[in-house]
Amino acid sequence: MLARFPALLRWSPGLLLRAGSSRPRGVSAMAGGGGGEDGQLGEFLEYMDRLRNYERSGVPRGAGTDSDDGFDLGRMRRLLRRLGDPHTHYPAVHIAGTKGKGSTAAFLSNIMREQGYNVGCYSSPHLLTIRERISVGEHGGPVSAASLRDLFVQAKEAIDESIESEDGALTHFEVFTALSFLLFSQESVDFAIVEAGLGGARDATNVIRNSELAASVITTIGKEHLAALGGSLQSIAVAKSGIIKEGRPVIIGGPFSTDIEQILRDRAFLTQSPVVSACDPGVRSITRCIGWDYAKPYQSCDIALKISNDMPLSMELHDVKLQLLGDHQLQNAVTASCTALCLRQLGWDLSDASIRAGLERTQLPGRSQFLTRDEASVLGLDGASTLLLDGAHTEASAKALSDVIRTVKPEGPLALIIGMADDKEHLAFAAQLLSGRRPDVVLLTEARIAGGTARSMPASALKDIWLGVAHDQGIECADIGSITVDESPDGISHLAAAASSLRSDKPTLLIGCAHAPFSRDLMKAASLLLQQGLGADGGAPPGLICVTGSLHMVSSVLQRLEQ
Repeated sequence: MLARFPALLRWSPGLLLRAGSSRPRGVSAMAGGGGGEDGQLGEFLEYMDRLRNYERSGVPRGAGTDSDDGFDLGRMRRLLRRLGDPHTHYPAVHIAGTKGKGSTAAFLSNIMREQGYNVGCYSSPHLLTIRERISVGEHGGPVSAASLRDLFVQAKEAIDESIESEDGALTHFEVFTALSFLLFSQESVDFAIVEAGLGGARDATNVIRNSELAASVITTIGKEHLAALGGSLQSIAVAKSGIIKEGRPVIIGGPFSTDIEQILRDRAFLTQSPVVSACDPGVRSITRCIGWDYAKPYQSCDIALKISNDMPLSMELHDVKLQLLGDHQLQNAVTASCTALCLRQLGWDLSDASIRAGLERTQLPGRSQFLTRDEASVLGLDGASTLLLDGAHTEASAKALSDVIRTVKPEGPLALIIGMADDKEHLAFAAQLLSGRRPDVVLLTEARIAGGTARSMPASALKDIWLGVAHDQGIECADIGSITVDESPDGISHLAAAASSLRSDKPTLLIGCAHAPFSRDLMKAASLLLQQGLGADGGAPPGLICVTGSLHMVSSVLQRLEQ
């Protein structure tokens, strides 16, 4: 057993849409639909679609807290028991946090793959296909449709029995989590990296015992899912600290406020768990410059770690070219590096070269993703504007996105296209983006969340919020109403009239909305507004169009590229 769990016990305890127009709509990519390989998954996707899906409907109040209102982990354990307790067959790193979980998991997965390990990684949500949530092997990438289909066929009888015995209470996330654990076992992974879905203590992934846990990681603590996690930052921290297990090291990312970090450290003290902080005074990280490679930006960074507390860690890397942009991604890279060094202390073979290569290899769709000119042309843009996709949807991620825009594209006209779920921090999100590099155009639309509209924030309500925040910040703005323009001469004339204020002596922020679901027509509209406005004289730098507010918005764009 210890041959597959190296030194694991060392730390043992002690162009726009016309108003009213519509078009046929299929299942959203993020709901698990899609063509191509996923055509083999029809029965599986239909089966999963019948299960309760909180990503689509929203999480009940208190469901993520370690209380009587919290999710019942018992049913997850009973399901796994029917499947042979596959989650006990390999060591794992368990990652929780408000933001940064997916990036940290991707960084760490690639670090271990660079070293030659057979790695299983489980994360959520997905962008184009549900298969993205599971990757297995030395090279990563979504699990194949054939593998997922065969796995479902093998497990279906046990899942059916569990659903019946639990009176239909098993959820979409619980079943898919169990399938991922089963696949990792069947593929004999050397190591699993598991991202929590919601909170930590009562998340379906929190069935990993300390005997299988190599380390836990808590990236950040923020206000997302506030009601579901107890109503305060403190209750969120308590929920996420629930993944810390007896005697197993915990890596904390941050930065955290003093009271939040103390909650995490108190839990670690109670469980006799060594703590490694990615914000330790011995950690130095800096972005040296932004470079461009094949029309895609990267940040060149230095990362130096010399930590001498519970677990002594040391490493120094210079000129690491991160494809994931922003100070927040550099912090995620540091957190992943601390985790890798912690695993090295536990006996895993991980070289500095593998850490560097894994960090540099990592890229994630929808996280500060700049599309190439060819990709933009597929979406109907003529190259006059650069297209940026970012799934930011919290106050903190809005600030991070604003910083990326300011750093990578400090000049030129800027348009934001935004659609959000109805349970996000809309005021704070708008305030952050308007406090940074001020946009020239903001177009609000409606995002389909997990294939449905139950959680979509109405575009008109978003527009009112943005107009109010702009007024509060003293920004001169113009409400251009509902976007109902096409590419006819009359439509372009209408856009030109709306954009004329952008060319005035006193620039005006244009704010409009589209009541139809987000489509690429809205990106054409933003491009035309920028061209007819700031770019009319040909002297302005190329414009930047940023699609943000939800990973579901990003999914809509990327899905078009796949068609």
